[in-house]
Amino acid sequence: MGVGWWVLIGIAAALALVMLYDVLQRRRPVLHNWPVIGHLRYILEAFGPELRQYIVTNNDDERPFNRNQRRWIYATSKGENSAFSFGSDAVFERSPGYILISPTAFPAPPPAAGDPDDWPLASAKVLGGPRMRPGAFRPPSVVNVSGMSFGALSATAVRAMNEGAHLAGCLHNTGEGGISPHHLHGGDLVLQLGTGWFGARDGRGRLSIPHLLESIEGHPVRAIELKLSQGAKPGLGGMLPAGKVTPEIARIRGVPAGVDCVSPSVNPDFHDADGMLDAVERIAEATGLPVGIKSAVGMPGFWDDLARLMESGTRGVDFITIDGGEGGTGAGPLAFVDHVALPYRLAQGRAYRALAERGLQHRVTWIGSGRLGLPEQAVMAFALGADTINVGREAMMSVGCIQAQRCHTGRCPTGIATQSAWLQRGLDPSLASVRLAAYVVGLRREVTRLARTTGCAHPSQVTLDHIEILEGDAVVPAAGRYDVRPEWAVPPGA
Repeated sequence: MGVGWWVLIGIAAALALVMLYDVLQRRRPVLHNWPVIGHLRYILEAFGPELRQYIVTNNDDERPFNRNQRRWIYATSKGENSAFSFGSDAVFERSPGYILISPTAFPAPPPAAGDPDDWPLASAKVLGGPRMRPGAFRPPSVVNVSGMSFGALSATAVRAMNEGAHLAGCLHNTGEGGISPHHLHGGDLVLQLGTGWFGARDGRGRLSIPHLLESIEGHPVRAIELKLSQGAKPGLGGMLPAGKVTPEIARIRGVPAGVDCVSPSVNPDFHDADGMLDAVERIAEATGLPVGIKSAVGMPGFWDDLARLMESGTRGVDFITIDGGEGGTGAGPLAFVDHVALPYRLAQGRAYRALAERGLQHRVTWIGSGRLGLPEQAVMAFALGADTINVGREAMMSVGCIQAQRCHTGRCPTGIATQSAWLQRGLDPSLASVRLAAYVVGLRREVTRLARTTGCAHPSQVTLDHIEILEGDAVVPAAGRYDVRPEWAVPPGA
């Protein structure tokens, strides 16, 4: 017999073995009833996200980022033409909550000299200035890279993010995994400390000021962020699976290698706003740096307590990062991802109002987070009181993420959300960093252009009076829909 016959016999034998296995097994009724061909169901299910992304859905259907949004991010990051032709394909009347930015007949003029979309576009506020921190500074960019830790992201991805932040002149949040060598490629850092105090913990998992000072010594840390909760999974803490806890990651975090690394749901050092402010002032006094918090938003009691405790001026946070419930995560229970914590617009309004009612909104720098890395969403965040925004998943897409939604498996096909050395080889940090920088610069440019369209020279001047919300065939003033008054945006004495 020829080779072809032997190949056919081999295929037939393999199919016979698969059929025998399917008939005998009892775990999957589909395979038992439909041996061999029943596997097509699981194959199609495995490739479902990819099929919907590229074949089935239209330009505005895919979630969490649709095809048009991804196309804009990819084109901007690659320095390609990001314009769209032939008009909008959005179905306005079927898009409740659709943002409409109100143009003025007389837009704000560009600068007298230089690039009309000059960058970097600095924050209007000095971070840490109201509390006179020794390390107070004006963030050089209104768009910065959100907290994504080494461990959740690969070494090459973290390096690309930091190099890109340096090129774009923006800040790079470390995420709660501590400072790694991959964070030290020129970009200024915001050190995030979560409930596990990784990089600043003692043997019991409590905050250790000596360890914190050792961690930041000689590194370009400009501010420290205490992560109370994450918008995508508030109240749960976090967990880095054992397979991702390499010896290097374990050393940086101060935990055992090859064991699940758990961020507890409750901070071991404080349990209320009063204790949290004590920790904030303790860290600020020791480091001289601005210290703030990151939190999802739910019950208003915490924000009312925080405002009441800050009113005397003796203690206070320097910045507040509001993380909307639509924010991203490597993995989270579906019920938490979909049903816990307010989405960004409502979350920002609730927290901002609590401080504004006591006249404290200008004592802190407000940072928005949660799918804000698109121009119209960023402008909306500024209108709601944000001074800067953080971008996470959009930053990932700018360096090559394809929204495969495999972050939780450790098998990210683009080498971004994985610790697999083989998969990481596909990501060139020197090229990806340029793409990240181009995206950040491009987003700043678009936000600036949108602000000028409303007559405002800087995004921080945009208020809800410049925004309308489409509801069916009617438009609703944004100032009447969200819990923020436009007049609160005006600083005292302005």
